[in-house]
Amino acid sequence: MTVLVTGATGFVGRALVERLVNERRFDVRATVRHVPDVPLTGIEHVVADLGADDGWQQALSGVDVVVHLAARVHVMREAVADPLAEFRRVNVTGTFSLARRAAAAGVKRFVFLSSVKVSGETGTFSETDAPAPEDAYGISKLEAEIGLQTIAGTGAMEVVVIRAPLVYGPGVRANFAALIRVVARGIPLPLGAVHNRRSLVGLDNLVDFIVTCVEHRAAANEVFFVSDGEDLSTTELIQRLARAMGRPARLVPVPAHALMLAASAVGRRDLACRLLGSLQVDIRKARRILGWSPPVSVDEGLRRAVAWS
Repeated sequence: MTVLVTGATGFVGRALVERLVNERRFDVRATVRHVPDVPLTGIEHVVADLGADDGWQQALSGVDVVVHLAARVHVMREAVADPLAEFRRVNVTGTFSLARRAAAAGVKRFVFLSSVKVSGETGTFSETDAPAPEDAYGISKLEAEIGLQTIAGTGAMEVVVIRAPLVYGPGVRANFAALIRVVARGIPLPLGAVHNRRSLVGLDNLVDFIVTCVEHRAAANEVFFVSDGEDLSTTELIQRLARAMGRPARLVPVPAHALMLAASAVGRRDLACRLLGSLQVDIRKARRILGWSPPVSVDEGLRRAVAWS
């Protein structure tokens, strides 16, 4: 089976490519916008950009499955004047253009990495819930899903949509990496009394699920949530990160409502919502239809993440 991975040099992409190559039953091809300084070994690189026409005929020739990871991801400090238009250009127009090319080239299945943000920012979600994205990134991912489902509805190509929550693991960046650094330095945090519930997915679990969706016949034309199967409060997450480092968790039990008020006063309500709010996904569909369970525990996933940092 020949698998094409877009976004292969990214956080998830590198781990997925390594897994596919190690499985030895896949021929792996990667599209890149430019040849990386540290090339992925054991695979063919094709230079192609979602916003251009060049390269895709070669990239898609003989491919059985496309795993589409390339995207404009959630941006903490937005610099463009019209973020939604930019998200749509890459995540909607680019994805739909690639999918149409893939179907025309005879690709059998298109696996699309979407986001829990399609469903919303807080709550407990399953695949039967109506989508309710609240930001430009989530809107663009939902619109991409709708376009892909249109293609699937024609019978031209199978589509699998994977909605992932926050992904952590070796090489993680942004807020999760910052949290690891703070815990490692022993800086006291006022997060010792947070009783929320948040779903996460370790990198190895996400990669395992993607590989399952590449191969499993029952995944065709389905939408799945994926997670570690164990939801944590922010307090528990910090405690378990500290344990993975062999360090004490320095937590001060400040009431969540007081933290929210303080964060709102300094214009950081969005950050407080992520730290204090609940966001859970139900993975029973993946268990039932695909027989999939997360192979790596939360504690082992956190250990792998902090060992890399």
